[in-house]
Amino acid sequence: MAALGASRLVARNCALIRLTSLSNGGTCINHYKFSSKAFNEWRHQVIKCQPWNKSNSQRCYFMIGSSKCHRHFISKSQECFLNVKNTEIGNVAQSSSVRPCIFSEKWLKKDALSGTLPPWKLQNVADVQILRSFHGSPSLKAAPVPILWMILKPAQKLLAIILGRSIRKWWRALPPNKKELFKEAARRNKWKIVLGLCSLGIIYIMFYFTHLEETPITGRVRLLVFGKEHFTELSQIEYNMWMEEFKNKMLPERDPRYQVVKKVVSHLAESNKDVPQISEFQWTVHVVEEPDINAFALPNGQVFVFNGLLTAVKDIHQLSFILGHEIAHVVLGHAAEKASLEHFLGFLSLILLTMIWAACPRDSLAIIGQWIQTKFQELLFNRPYDRTLEAEADKIGLLFAAKACVDVRASSVFWQQMELAETMQGNPKLPEWLSTHPSHENRAEHLDRLIPEALKIREHCNCPALASEDPRLIFKLSVQHLLQTSKEGDPNVTNHGKTNVNLPFIGKKMPVDVLSGELSR
Repeated sequence: MAALGASRLVARNCALIRLTSLSNGGTCINHYKFSSKAFNEWRHQVIKCQPWNKSNSQRCYFMIGSSKCHRHFISKSQECFLNVKNTEIGNVAQSSSVRPCIFSEKWLKKDALSGTLPPWKLQNVADVQILRSFHGSPSLKAAPVPILWMILKPAQKLLAIILGRSIRKWWRALPPNKKELFKEAARRNKWKIVLGLCSLGIIYIMFYFTHLEETPITGRVRLLVFGKEHFTELSQIEYNMWMEEFKNKMLPERDPRYQVVKKVVSHLAESNKDVPQISEFQWTVHVVEEPDINAFALPNGQVFVFNGLLTAVKDIHQLSFILGHEIAHVVLGHAAEKASLEHFLGFLSLILLTMIWAACPRDSLAIIGQWIQTKFQELLFNRPYDRTLEAEADKIGLLFAAKACVDVRASSVFWQQMELAETMQGNPKLPEWLSTHPSHENRAEHLDRLIPEALKIREHCNCPALASEDPRLIFKLSVQHLLQTSKEGDPNVTNHGKTNVNLPFIGKKMPVDVLSGELSR
């Protein structure tokens, strides 16, 4: 009976181990084996699992071998063992037909010292031999919610189109008398129909208000269906895609341009380490040899900077502001927020899409109606919301730059430079309501309104005094001089078709070594 009870304890504890392994998902690293001196005439294979060793005072193993030994260890330490919260247990590798169980080195030593380990006297607990390196299979994981949503979104639209088209064909095929019967039934039950639609609307509104959260730092209330944890896997997929696309265009770490960007990002992160959303990331820099004036940061802290941006900025202050803007997108969780809005509006768009394909008499009209509905959603919801997020990232990016003792006055100058360059190149201006970003002119004006507050933050951080010459005034004088001299001839056009705007009152572009030295100071 005692043996039967002990075996039941073994089974129950091993079941607890397997349940705990599903939740923790650790990985066994190395196989170990106790020598014959440790257990008289018994040789047991033991696996040390590194993820379990969260406490240096206790090391956990699991053993494949005789059930007698299992019964002894489990029965002697069952109080601690049955309390799963007190055991650092990870994933148990099912590498043997024999049921594995876990024991602790701490328990073994306790039993050995108390003399309660006959007939298997433990001579040397630390007498362990490494057999071979081993990596357990990773536990199966469900795809993150955003990935499933991205995969199913096109299928949902297709199903809505098929459903709407089927309803239209079904209605056309009905005899006139049955159509009248359906209309009469709808008139009789119109209040029930209205009540059902109102109930769905109330549920939809309740879903909206129960998923509202405050944005970090700004406190703006927003809809958030997806959390940051949902974007971990999605960010890794996106990161792998970008790395594959730019694998032959990445600047090496020894390149001075890479060093400048890395120092700027590190300086921003160090100066704002009091912000939890910044300190929790390991910011990694990638500089791409591309002429585009662009930079972006993924939700997992991977920062990509194009070489075209490094040639567009005039000094280290402008570069710091731009990178602070990209870091702000990550800190504020804009990727999850944008996906949440599209997910919320996607349900309504599916209903409208079904109604359009059901009501339009021909497929051509339904296609036109679908195009109008898509553009209406973009212009009325998506693009204004994108511009709001960009303005918020400008505000917080300016805050990060101010705490890093950057000359925040240069932030608006950068967008004025971009506006001037587009004007000199003769590029057509896209109306702001058609764009996902605010216009360069409006961004500069918005930053000018925020600069006084940023200067106060800069003073509060005990930053060095700024130069007396305001870069905004210098730029204004330079533009006036440029307009006067441009009447005599066109600006010089490079072989790439881009206009070189020569601003005499602004110093020439500083080389990267000077930028690096300025940043270190």
